[in-house]
Amino acid sequence: MNQYTKVIGLTGTAFLKEYEKIKHHKNKIRELNEDTVAKAFKNGDTEITVYFEETDTKIVIDDFSDKETVLKYLGKKFI
Repeated sequence: MNQYTKVIGLTGTAFLKEYEKIKHHKNKIRELNEDTVAKAFKNGDTEITVYFEETDTKIVIDDFSDKETVLKYLGKKFI
């Protein structure tokens, strides 16, 4: 399952993905384009965690979430 994180802050939003490395290296966190995440979400088997920096709350959205929830937190590209 692909796991992505959407961080929403005062300066804007960013999509992040953590890549696991071999045992003696640190995991890498990369910023991704919104279109890349939308394409993976439409293909299925994807989970996106929406994280709000100000309120420190998390919302998990996956393939089985309501269309209204997806539209509210992710946008039209993900439907």
